[in-house]
Amino acid sequence: MDVQLKRGLLDVCVLAAIKNEDSYGYRIIKDIKPYVDISESTLYPILRRLETAELLTVRSAEHNGRLRKYYRITDAGLERIEDFKSEWAEIMSIYSFVTKEETANHG
Repeated sequence: MDVQLKRGLLDVCVLAAIKNEDSYGYRIIKDIKPYVDISESTLYPILRRLETAELLTVRSAEHNGRLRKYYRITDAGLERIEDFKSEWAEIMSIYSFVTKEETANHG
């Protein structure tokens, strides 16, 4: 898969994982894993990039005697998810075009 496309998809997956409630790294990975294979070494740069882009905010809170970072989606992050949904219709249209000859040849 194209690196830029995958990067954009992972960004949206992370935003979707925190869309309904604040979350932290391990839980984000756990929530996304059934759909996309993601590791800590992939997740944390994404979280930093999304924070820099102001698509999420970060706060630290103590949990079991340790500081844990919690991530919250911003209005801009919610807007990015909506933009993705709109873009996805176009991506599916392109996919249909690219695969239509295969369907015609094998159908």
